[in-house]
Amino acid sequence: MRNGPYLSDMSSPLILRELRDGVLVLTLHRPEVLNSFTRPMAAALQAELATAAAEDAVRAVLLTGSGRGFCAGQDLSEVLPVGDGPMPDISEVVRASFNPIIQAIRHLEKPVIAAVNGVAAGAGANIAFACDLTIAAESATFVQSFAKLGLIPDTSGTFFVPRLVGPQRATGLFFLGEKLTAAQAKAWGLIWEVAPAETLLERAFALAAQLATQATRGFGLTKRAMNASWANGLEAQLELEAKLMQEAGRTADYEEGVRAFLAKRAPVYQGR
Repeated sequence: MRNGPYLSDMSSPLILRELRDGVLVLTLHRPEVLNSFTRPMAAALQAELATAAAEDAVRAVLLTGSGRGFCAGQDLSEVLPVGDGPMPDISEVVRASFNPIIQAIRHLEKPVIAAVNGVAAGAGANIAFACDLTIAAESATFVQSFAKLGLIPDTSGTFFVPRLVGPQRATGLFFLGEKLTAAQAKAWGLIWEVAPAETLLERAFALAAQLATQATRGFGLTKRAMNASWANGLEAQLELEAKLMQEAGRTADYEEGVRAFLAKRAPVYQGR
């Protein structure tokens, strides 16, 4: 497995990485611009998520940001016209940078935890909402900033936010572009937990490390079922549950869980 940060062509770290106790900690690292995304940074995160999927040593992923922000979305300096030229096609950035990140998070059959340490705006907010569990610092804020630029929410915002909070609240967030506090986000069901800023990373890592000791294949199959549930009807989902239960029942972790239960001991899962 590759060690150290993902480096841009200028040899500056864009994604900091640390693998510890089965948890791959990925830190967005452009703190001077609130970790806003450029194409190279998006490519770096895509590469790290692909590594997480491929490496057995990675049992969970923890995503956070450097400095005082989680992620301010797209770096607008990358999508401005050159001189008097035409406006660039922003859809190219969405398709190349952000869509693959969301797909990687949702299809990664391992837990993905977001630790939102500050402002999460635009694509940054929607990446946090697409993770499996999101913990935010008490001081963190979430904002759907697209309307301020005459744009629409991307990075799966129009998919997850209405499903999490309902159409009225989603429309208010999208149209008004007002900041949502961490406490409000938890109360609305957008995130899992709120923690004091000074203990956020400790708490988020503890959660990720706990999940990294559990039945990883079971988590992955659960994510697969949840992803499918957005489109399936009841009968199709019931059948999928049966098929995935069959697959889960053939894993080494299931066998270990049953043997541990019968022996009245704690299970030792290997993620297989």
